[in-house]
Amino acid sequence: MLHLPEKLLAGYRNFMTGRYSAETDHYRSLAREGQTPETMVIACCDSRAAPETIFEAGPGELFVVRNVANLVPPYEPDGEFHATSAALEFAVQALKVKNIVVMGHGRCGGIRSALDPNSTPLSPGDFIGKWMSLVAPAAESIAGNAMMTQTERQTALERISIRYSLANLRTFPCVNILEQKGRLELFGAWFDISTGELWVMDRNTGDFERPAIV
Repeated sequence: MLHLPEKLLAGYRNFMTGRYSAETDHYRSLAREGQTPETMVIACCDSRAAPETIFEAGPGELFVVRNVANLVPPYEPDGEFHATSAALEFAVQALKVKNIVVMGHGRCGGIRSALDPNSTPLSPGDFIGKWMSLVAPAAESIAGNAMMTQTERQTALERISIRYSLANLRTFPCVNILEQKGRLELFGAWFDISTGELWVMDRNTGDFERPAIV
């Protein structure tokens, strides 16, 4: 007996008779020659905000890393386990990507827990509590703003966390050096699940704006 949820197996069957069948040569080329994506996307693991879907990317086009709240930790070569940092190092040094996009999204559960630790059953001693402490200073300052609604505070921290991650990216020598040489570009974006709108961060002002679709 196959031990996978039937919905996944049904989806796989559709993939094989649909997309894979139509792109067999491309998949075989990727298998033979390896991947050469130009863009790395650091996104949240939220099931509603998949980069490949949002950017309608095909196989081999995006190198995607997903974690809770799309955070990038600072450069810390301390001998511990660092999944996001390892993926970043591989993307920059081995794959030689030209772009890194940090993409946040609306209604992020990780950001909600950072603003209100009592909103989830997880204690600060769990993994999520430690992970979200990366944006704790910003969360504390926003949480105390009585002039903002809860929704406004959440959106504000979702976007501020993107700026935090971009700043942390620049603490990695391999990223900082290549950016200074013009061989690597960093971008920020925020996706609104309810409307499908993508807001892109202006690298000069830090403001988020909606690009023209037409």
